[in-house]
Amino acid sequence: MTTRILLVEDDDALGAQVEGILRGDGFEVMWLRDGDRASKVDVTDFALIVLDLMLPGTYGLDLLKRWRAAEHEVPVLILSARQDTNDKVRALKLGADDYVTKPFFPDELLARINARLRRPDLRRGEGPLRLGRLEIDVEGREVRVDGAPAPELTKVELDILVTLAKRPGSALSRRALVDACLDPDKAGSERTLDVHVSRVRKKLGPAGGQLQTVWGIGYKLVADAPSEDG
Repeated sequence: MTTRILLVEDDDALGAQVEGILRGDGFEVMWLRDGDRASKVDVTDFALIVLDLMLPGTYGLDLLKRWRAAEHEVPVLILSARQDTNDKVRALKLGADDYVTKPFFPDELLARINARLRRPDLRRGEGPLRLGRLEIDVEGREVRVDGAPAPELTKVELDILVTLAKRPGSALSRRALVDACLDPDKAGSERTLDVHVSRVRKKLGPAGGQLQTVWGIGYKLVADAPSEDG
């Protein structure tokens, strides 16, 4: 089955170039030229989205916020002429999976897209989530490391782990994790989140290194952890 990619880009020449690159690599592409049209599309029909920021109609980051607020986990690669570090950090904090600046090398764009598509897609309701040394049974509320049960995680700790596991390798902001996993009635804060993450790492033992800090953004869960030897 052909992999479908949604391209949202208003520049005709650049959009045609990207569409040609993707189709040449075997992808099926839907190309939309404005944010309002993109806001009406069911993004769950696509394996990945290539998204410009400066769009007519709905702004690119506003689209990203809507998709993440609706818990759509489709990977989003930002393709933008904006090269300021603050723009990149903001996009990643809002849930973007990658950020490529224009102009770009076609081979690099394809490499980043294919790398993201190769990452395991971990979802609820489809059996245990597996990533590296970890196996997470969401319904049974059990975590295994190298096949052996890990110390029991609290509800908040497990929610943090599952939220990160649903988007393996992608950085989630501390604020997003606070909103998704901590109880607002109990004054959940980013500092409280850091304490929970520290406890999760300890309980995961040799797999604790898979839960990594992304400085200036938040945390991510990866398949490979540094060895205990360093």
